[in-house]
Amino acid sequence: MRTLFKVVLNCVLIVAFSLAAQTRTVGLFLNDAKSFRGYTLFAPLRSNTTYLIDNDGKLVRSWQSDYQPGNSVYLLENGHLLRTGNVNNPTFTSGGQGGRVQEYDWSGALLWDFEYSSNQYLQHHDIERLPNGNVLLIAWEAKTFSEAIAAGRNPALVSMRGLWPDTIIEVKPQGASSGEIVWEWHVWDHLIQDFDATKPNYGNVADYPELVDLNFSGNNQPDWQHVNAVDYNPQLDQIMISVHNNFNEIWIIDHSTTTVEAAGHAGGKYGKGGDLLYRWGNPRAYKNGSAGDQKLSGQHDAQWIEPGLPGAGNILIFNNGTTRRYSSVDEIIPPVDANGNYARVSGSAFGPSATTWSYVAPNLNDFYAFNISGAQRLPNGNTLICDGPHGIFFEVTATNELVWKYINPVVASGPMTQGDSIPSGQQGQENSVFRSPRYAADYVGLSGKDLTPGAPIEKYSTTGVSDFMNATPEAFALQQNYPNPFNPSTLISFQLPVSSHVTLKVFDVNGREVATLVDGEMTVGRHRVPFAPSDLAGGLYFYKITAGKFSQTRKAILMK
Repeated sequence: MRTLFKVVLNCVLIVAFSLAAQTRTVGLFLNDAKSFRGYTLFAPLRSNTTYLIDNDGKLVRSWQSDYQPGNSVYLLENGHLLRTGNVNNPTFTSGGQGGRVQEYDWSGALLWDFEYSSNQYLQHHDIERLPNGNVLLIAWEAKTFSEAIAAGRNPALVSMRGLWPDTIIEVKPQGASSGEIVWEWHVWDHLIQDFDATKPNYGNVADYPELVDLNFSGNNQPDWQHVNAVDYNPQLDQIMISVHNNFNEIWIIDHSTTTVEAAGHAGGKYGKGGDLLYRWGNPRAYKNGSAGDQKLSGQHDAQWIEPGLPGAGNILIFNNGTTRRYSSVDEIIPPVDANGNYARVSGSAFGPSATTWSYVAPNLNDFYAFNISGAQRLPNGNTLICDGPHGIFFEVTATNELVWKYINPVVASGPMTQGDSIPSGQQGQENSVFRSPRYAADYVGLSGKDLTPGAPIEKYSTTGVSDFMNATPEAFALQQNYPNPFNPSTLISFQLPVSSHVTLKVFDVNGREVATLVDGEMTVGRHRVPFAPSDLAGGLYFYKITAGKFSQTRKAILMK
């Protein structure tokens, strides 16, 4: 009969922490086994740096720019970073300013630096890389007070700053800093108004849901639509945009048109030129509903759920809920047929009348992101959510169980020290983030890349005897009190002089994680963690314990 050995890891951390380091305020808070494993990308709005972290909250890669984001960032299938940059254009001063699109390779080299900014136009909020390599940009274009009135706008709804209707342009990158505009669509080409019969675009708004009511507005601010998201569906060759200000809608248009067709009302795959194919969220915007029919309020990040994912083809929307004071993530099934045509009963609103899935906090008031923010459906059916103004990323299951949570630790001055309070900013906290997309470990853009995790982004207090980050292993009196091998189980014990977030994981010889024994906050004192690997073959394994920024790995042999 074989003898059962116990391997006891006696981990004594003799460093004196400051009290601030004992209380977690930023970084990783939860990493449940139900979380989808991958790499999360984010660009703090007060920083020039873009970060890629793993599910343990460890930094894998970062990119440095000369510009703060304006606002979105993406990891492309070639492993490059595509990001927006805020050039601080003095003409267009609304939230979401951009003006620049940059592409960096994995090493951080700047490959393309395209500016779309003048006193007549400005890129803002979001971009979308198309399968052909071109990039869709949202942009404001300036219309003067006179131009707005001449089109049929109510003068009471126009200031001397004029009006900034939105446009979508498609840019073909050329060289290091140039681009050719190969396609464009303008809201200004698709108007209807019932204010002034002597002006163009006059008609009954309710009869033309495919057009945009020029006078649907509650104020005279120039940022009329404030489009904040753009998405592309390659199967349908359609573009979806999130129309925030006043409208509280999502719009879908035909991308198969030529630029000339996109300016008119006929042509393209769907025969409607650049008119709206579908709209949803607030039927009052086209006078086919009442206040009780409004579904969206200040929404962001409208997108089609990608093929192969749970809910594929449905539309996912971050519904900020600015009029109800709580947020939700809503999934709807659009009334679309296999050919990309949207059904609607004449004289009524576009469907659906209800969502097919929604996430809200158990206590509604606990989740309210009043601006920015986004959500993403993950391959395992979970949904990753970015509470933008508070810099919080969290993941929920289809049954709304919280399984991962991380708080961005980067503010205007750089990475925070664990335990410090997050400063307040003008539009939320200083650690605000527009979105936080996650990429699977097998994402093609990560193939062949060095994904070795480093330390967490946040800093830790070094008050006391020694530098907690750089102390040698001997300084911690790390001892293995009982011999290897073990069969068939082991008991790992360690002593914590202060409360700390602890992870204890087991890896095989290929570096694959085979077990997570601890991942969470632990109190002062001695802890014993059993490991009974009944499903593992005999051989060499490694177990790694991390507490704060102290990390140590030991090997163990499993005899079977």
